[in-house]
Amino acid sequence: MVAVLSFLVVLTLSLLVTRIATVALVHTGLGRETARFQARSAFSGAGFTTQESEAIVGHPVRRRIVFFLMLVGNVGIVTAVSALLLSLIDLSAGRAGVWPLLVLLGGLAILLLLASSALVDRYLGRIISWALRRFTTLDARDYAALLHVREDYGVSELRIGAGDWLDGRTLREARLSREGVLILGIECPGGEFIGAPPPDTLLRAGDRLILYGRAARVAEIDRRGIGDLGDREHAAAMEEQQQVVAEERERAGR
Repeated sequence: MVAVLSFLVVLTLSLLVTRIATVALVHTGLGRETARFQARSAFSGAGFTTQESEAIVGHPVRRRIVFFLMLVGNVGIVTAVSALLLSLIDLSAGRAGVWPLLVLLGGLAILLLLASSALVDRYLGRIISWALRRFTTLDARDYAALLHVREDYGVSELRIGAGDWLDGRTLREARLSREGVLILGIECPGGEFIGAPPPDTLLRAGDRLILYGRAARVAEIDRRGIGDLGDREHAAAMEEQQQVVAEERERAGR
């Protein structure tokens, strides 16, 4: 029974640690799903993609969070596996009867229910956010919430290819804001970054744009044709955005 309880305690602490790390990563500017995946990957040692790893190691706070997760994960996984093996040995030997098996299955069911509960996630996230603001120097602001990221709005990236519709245009000529897309910054091929670029900024092939807007619109811009075809698609997108703005204002009562 002791081995079963030890396994459940270690598993509970592991889930709590990854949840705290997820909230902390969200407060550094990562999206919630990305932060959850990165926290679980670092804790389990599974690793992550090259692009996402650059976003982690290039940020000092995220790097410290992930390093802590790796350390704790190595200890937690070894402890959990040891406790689980002892539990299975006891159960297979039949020394403790059926109660350890019932406790193990019941504990796993409860943990699964709590881990998948949106209500628990919401309230636990608030408690963790308060604790981060109260006891750490982490800039504990949920940038996803500040940007009002929803299913249809969010921050995304777009890389300009040679000959794309945006290639060779200034921001004033592109008029992406008329399509409901804001350019927050531009990362140039040489590594330079232009934050809040002015309207006369020239867009070139190789530039990586940091955009805020509807995901479907950003995807359409990325696929947009060149020349007159792209101009017609741009005009249609501006008309559609006018309808979207009117509908949003009507829903907001403005």
